[in-house]
Amino acid sequence: MLQPSPDLLIRARYPLLYLVTVEEDAALQELEDLAYQKLTPQRHLATWDIARGWDDNGEHKNSVLGALGRVRGQSDEQQPMLFVLKDLHFILQYPQNPNHAPVIRELKSLASELKYTQNTLILTSHTLVVPPELSEAVTVIDHPLPDAEAIAHLITQGVAPRQLELSALGQERLVKACQGLSRNRIERVLARTIAQYGQVNTAAIAGVLETKQQAIRQTGLLEFHQPETSLKQVGGLDNLKQWVRMRKNAFTEEARRYGIPNPKGVLLVGIQGTGKSLSAKTIAHEWQLPLLRLDTGRLFGGLVGESESRVRQMIQIAEAIAPCVLWIDEIDKAFGNITKGIDGDSGTSRRLFGTIITWMQEKTCPVFIVATANDVHILPKELLRKGRFDEIFYLTLPTARERQAIFKVHLQRLRPERIREFDLDLLARQTNNFSGAEIEQVIFDAMHQAFAEGSPGQRRDFGDQDILRAAEATVPLATIAHEQIKAMLEWADKMNVRPASQDTDLLQEFKKNIQQRQINPDQSSPS
Repeated sequence: MLQPSPDLLIRARYPLLYLVTVEEDAALQELEDLAYQKLTPQRHLATWDIARGWDDNGEHKNSVLGALGRVRGQSDEQQPMLFVLKDLHFILQYPQNPNHAPVIRELKSLASELKYTQNTLILTSHTLVVPPELSEAVTVIDHPLPDAEAIAHLITQGVAPRQLELSALGQERLVKACQGLSRNRIERVLARTIAQYGQVNTAAIAGVLETKQQAIRQTGLLEFHQPETSLKQVGGLDNLKQWVRMRKNAFTEEARRYGIPNPKGVLLVGIQGTGKSLSAKTIAHEWQLPLLRLDTGRLFGGLVGESESRVRQMIQIAEAIAPCVLWIDEIDKAFGNITKGIDGDSGTSRRLFGTIITWMQEKTCPVFIVATANDVHILPKELLRKGRFDEIFYLTLPTARERQAIFKVHLQRLRPERIREFDLDLLARQTNNFSGAEIEQVIFDAMHQAFAEGSPGQRRDFGDQDILRAAEATVPLATIAHEQIKAMLEWADKMNVRPASQDTDLLQEFKKNIQQRQINPDQSSPS
């Protein structure tokens, strides 16, 4: 996301800046270069932390108010200053801290006074905490993680200039793997590789990916996945699969030269079990891109400003790792109540939603978003308008042909040597209105049934009849959610939303069945 540089803000005499960074050393080095080399007049840089006090005189250890007193008493007539106070979030986020109110009051006063001087006060922290009292006084800056150019320089000139044993293509893969990591983490993983192998080789890439997975997990916001499910392992959804295959090379430099913009994303809507999550994984696998899963519930924090900070962190990580696929799971659960005005969280949901959709509209980094939703009717209209997503697909219950394909995928994986023994046509007919997830569970139930009827060393294998018995004992979700399915199909027809399945004639027939109430809510077995 575009933001003004610290250089510009300091020259414009912004009095109070908040620099959010997980790379404190790199951020301070950049501020030092700015103070002594780029600014006119030159500034003197002084840093403070609660354990060591000011770095140039050691004063005001354990005294935030004492440190702020120096800022207040410093005249810029002789030497303009950049004052950097580290980790003030531990006071700002806890109102019960005895220094909380005095520090906030002093920061407000300094923000008012410093704008008439060439002195600037900069707060640095790994997390953003801005109390409401300071919202008008503070200007927030995000210090980005290193980009591809900075990572390449770090690898070739910094960590391993002599131990680098990779081809040009291998170096490119290593740089891409390192995107989204801090300089410290990159240095550590490369140092580990050198200690183990005496050089930086292809093993470094695996080490980097492992480190990246741990780093992203530590944020508590995103999950890093290495998807292994290909489009061939998905039954049905032919329209969606064709759309994905057509854009397989859309993130390449060749596509940029051709003039094709980066794909923005897709919204997948449908009831549970119709393949939305599986589709997100297969898109990342087909395009050979890392997959980040966002559980929207993790964005909401209990402290003031914490939720907004988490959204900013999520965006920063996704853009640093780009190109990647960002899977926003069940987006309707997080932002559905916005349309009804009952979010009940003092507007936090609305602010987060506004930040996310603005980023979706304006982002230039190749972050492809796959958002999934079970209930499309509660989604805000702003999310559905053109420009947010490249396409909206609705996933409904599989048709007979698709159920055959789903059975074949699962049985081919479980019993490849016996696949010809199963009557896929019969199984598809007897599982009408079953979702893909329910078909998978029916197969597992059949396996448990056959396994339990045998004895150790004499287990019989499962067959068609076991699957049919398991299906008869299963009540598909369609028997309960038929009104939801009907409403979704009517919405999709009205909005001209693209079906993920190619069997449009069969889908129309299914819609007709829904409208005629042929799915009985009291039905206890498939028709």
